[in-house]
Amino acid sequence: MGLFGPQDPSENIMLFISWGLWWTSIVLSWFFVGRMWCGVCPFPGIGRIFQKLGLYRKKLPKQIFLKYCAYGATILLAFILWVEAVTHMKYSPFLTSLLLIAILVGATIFAILYKGQAWCRHFCPMGKIIGAAATMSILEFRPLLEKCRGCKTFPCKRGKGNISGCPVYLGAYAVNNNLLCLVCGHCVYLCDRDSPRLFLRHPLKELIINKGRHLTCIYIIPFLMAAQLARFVQEKTSWYQSFKTFLGNSEALAFTVILGLWFIFFLGIIRLGKLFIFSEDELFGKFSPMVSVLVPMAFSGELIYRLEYVLYEVGNFFPVFGRQFGFNLESLGFVIPACLISFVLKIITILGGIGAFYVAWIFYSQEFEGMVPKKNFFVIVGLIILVSILYFSFI
Repeated sequence: MGLFGPQDPSENIMLFISWGLWWTSIVLSWFFVGRMWCGVCPFPGIGRIFQKLGLYRKKLPKQIFLKYCAYGATILLAFILWVEAVTHMKYSPFLTSLLLIAILVGATIFAILYKGQAWCRHFCPMGKIIGAAATMSILEFRPLLEKCRGCKTFPCKRGKGNISGCPVYLGAYAVNNNLLCLVCGHCVYLCDRDSPRLFLRHPLKELIINKGRHLTCIYIIPFLMAAQLARFVQEKTSWYQSFKTFLGNSEALAFTVILGLWFIFFLGIIRLGKLFIFSEDELFGKFSPMVSVLVPMAFSGELIYRLEYVLYEVGNFFPVFGRQFGFNLESLGFVIPACLISFVLKIITILGGIGAFYVAWIFYSQEFEGMVPKKNFFVIVGLIILVSILYFSFI
């Protein structure tokens, strides 16, 4: 539909399906089912067919690849967000199709080069952001380790008979967070000990336990928040056009400058908390608890950005569908009041701020009890309020 259909956004429904229904549904799924979307994602589909036919190298990625792939995936995610903004991709059916095809090609190539779903675990840019966001899910998929003790064959990881094992080389016994597990269910029917289970949990539990120990999150979170505010500036402020004209009418240059400034701003936010600076841990290496404080705001911010598009465009769904396929469905169009949209987005912003405050309070009062001066905690609260005000100002 995107490649060969109408290129006028008001006549091609694939834009709303892709950026509205699909992507917004994925964002919403983060908070409820973690990475379960990755378990049904269509992008690895062609690669799975190649593997079923035996047309692939039956090898695992090399260790040096595993060491640096997270950085590559983070850079690729940054590139996608940048291209989306400077090309106004969500208004271009053709460019949206190219993005979908590029991700499909990447997943297929990796399926030919390596067994399982190496793309999903190591290099998928969407997987990295979904994995980071899944730390806030109310569901977790975990083994009952007492049932795993004594297991010699590990079918959940290696497979059994003609049934392949975990597509991302984990196995149920190794799942201790929501970052990597796709919640695909392979291990459920492979395990003869009835170990893998879904559990309800406090949505901020994993953030508090991990304390920002995963380096990719440290880069993804400030960049994601910077990208959100840069897109808000691009789409909602009058001075942005004047700024772009000053820079030779270059969308790429103007957006890059704004994005870079916001990225520096959020890196500064991470550094300002005194306690919440990059810390060293003998077991976990570098980590920054301030990243965990920002996570609820980062992903509520992404939900705000995507949901706003949906709420403004959903009333055009049937009219656009009709124009594309030759039906008169204009009478089915409707408009959601702007005040209602603003109210919904502000509630989400408030919830993100409350989540950030809760994580900061738990760190201050329990996890690092007695280690954080009270004035430091007030600084952190002030930073949370500052970021919340910034999001409010663009709603």
